[in-house]
Amino acid sequence: MAENPQRPTAHPRPLSPFFTIYRWKVTMAASITHRATGIALAAGTVFLAWWLIAAASGMDAYAVFQNAAASPVGWVVLFGFVWSLCFHLLNGIRHLAWDLGYGFAVPTANATGMLVYVLSIVLSLLLAYYAFHKVGLAP
Repeated sequence: MAENPQRPTAHPRPLSPFFTIYRWKVTMAASITHRATGIALAAGTVFLAWWLIAAASGMDAYAVFQNAAASPVGWVVLFGFVWSLCFHLLNGIRHLAWDLGYGFAVPTANATGMLVYVLSIVLSLLLAYYAFHKVGLAP
């Protein structure tokens, strides 16, 4: 609602909400991160498709992919894809609980939001450790 031009105010309110006027909360950050990881998973699927096409195309095509994936940028992209997958999965489970009517209390929503962040990072690091040390994919 716009301010009344006849009545002066000490602090005019913005006509439209903007992200700088909101106090950031865990639930807000988790919602935005969920959307961003969905986009990252779509982009990461292109990387996954490149891997499959390269594997089906022969040794030369696969060597090009392998060199790109084994580079530092490739490792960052792969780790980002894995973290996005973990976060999106765990936050999706949280949303399923909300669909069933659980977890709407503010303390519970904040706690589960933080839990999703922590568990997604821990799970991603465990998967990276497994890939590097157990499977032998270290750069």
